Amino acid sequence: MADFIEQLRAVVGDKGLVLHEDLKNRAAGYRRPDETLQAKVLVRPANTDEVSKILKLCNDAGQPVVSHGGLTGLVDGNVAGPEELILSLERMREIEEIDAASATMTVQTGVTLQTVQEAAEEAGFFFPLDLGGRGSATLGGNISTNAGGNRVVRYGMARDMVLGLEAVQADGTVLSSLGKIIKDNAGYNLKHMFIGSEGTLGVVTRLVLRLRPKPASQQTAFLAVDEFDKLPRLLNFCNGRSGGTISAFEVMWQNFFELVTSQPGAAQPLANDYPFYVLTEMIGGDPDSDQDRFEAMLGAAMEEELLVDAVIAKSEGERLTMWALRDDVQSLRTWGPTVGFDVGLPIASMPDYLEEIDRPILAEFPDRKRAVFGHLGDGNLHISYAVGENGANVKKLIDDAVYLPLASRGGTVSAEHGIGLSKKDYLEVSRSPAEIALMKQLKAMMDPNNILNPGKIFS
Repeated sequence: MADFIEQLRAVVGDKGLVLHEDLKNRAAGYRRPDETLQAKVLVRPANTDEVSKILKLCNDAGQPVVSHGGLTGLVDGNVAGPEELILSLERMREIEEIDAASATMTVQTGVTLQTVQEAAEEAGFFFPLDLGGRGSATLGGNISTNAGGNRVVRYGMARDMVLGLEAVQADGTVLSSLGKIIKDNAGYNLKHMFIGSEGTLGVVTRLVLRLRPKPASQQTAFLAVDEFDKLPRLLNFCNGRSGGTISAFEVMWQNFFELVTSQPGAAQPLANDYPFYVLTEMIGGDPDSDQDRFEAMLGAAMEEELLVDAVIAKSEGERLTMWALRDDVQSLRTWGPTVGFDVGLPIASMPDYLEEIDRPILAEFPDRKRAVFGHLGDGNLHISYAVGENGANVKKLIDDAVYLPLASRGGTVSAEHGIGLSKKDYLEVSRSPAEIALMKQLKAMMDPNNILNPGKIFS
């Protein structure tokens, strides 16, 4: 082991190594804030060449590798055991280029999402990927899980914002395809093999990101809706009246809205009297006409009885205050121990699905609390149950209740967070045996020694 550590040191230098004793000073991540890292060693490369040399050493030695970004993941995809090596890209945070002509940004994957957003804005552009952990989450982590977030309804998932990438394979081979063009049909589009693969097929080190025009206006409102069936109709109505410029359509069930607005200092944009609340946003290019169009759209929706109340943000401060309510998942901790889920299914199936999953959980926990919110425009729900101290003892009951009914509804056990360790027993709910077999064939071909994030997604 000492010889192996010295070989790593020769690649990254002293500042590129964090050994076991010092790892105890590092938290294990968002999901495990009270635990520390347990790996054999943490390696901090500064560039792609160093990543390549590290992986070659690990592959030759049969050393398992777990890649780390900002540790904001929610499915334990970044968990490392005491005999594993952590490959952290925390030193690879450079924004290498912003190309105004092609509207692209080339970055190293250790850069945080918020840094990319701010750099794009400063250059007169807009990078639309957005999620609550923007300040800590890295682009490498976002790409490895194909992150979704708040603007999928207009701009798509993370993979839709990547034009090119550079990745290092398990044996150290560097696959560099840093193209800047949108149309490129020259053979297989290999970048998609790495996006969403959760570090199991290779380590993505650099990205070419697609930028969008900087919005001149962001019109934001909180809406109250009295029937679930009106939500998809309202979404389609707003998309049509806005010319497809609706960038967010976030829905909160009443108890989640009531919870976040009851926190100290929280805003109260609408009364807590309605079953559903929508935070919607329209991005446009003309502040004056956009505001008039937005207000007219909501007025027409009210005349059509698609909503019963509304409040429009009149300033950037009010807009941010509205978004703070949607992002306030921390308030769920006031309920005590909770279990959370990130699922996707057709919008029309949601009410029946929520009733079905509640029955076995209510039978076990009569006093349970449940919060539901999510990116309804793209079929993604976040469901949290407060089940008290006994919840950990019946985790399988809860997981079965939430995941198994998705199969008959064409749903997915993971809409945006990935599979990792915590959902791999339920992958077959969303993927057929043939699909899983092909995934395993790809893994065996690209990582024959099974060193890259072993045991994640599937065994």
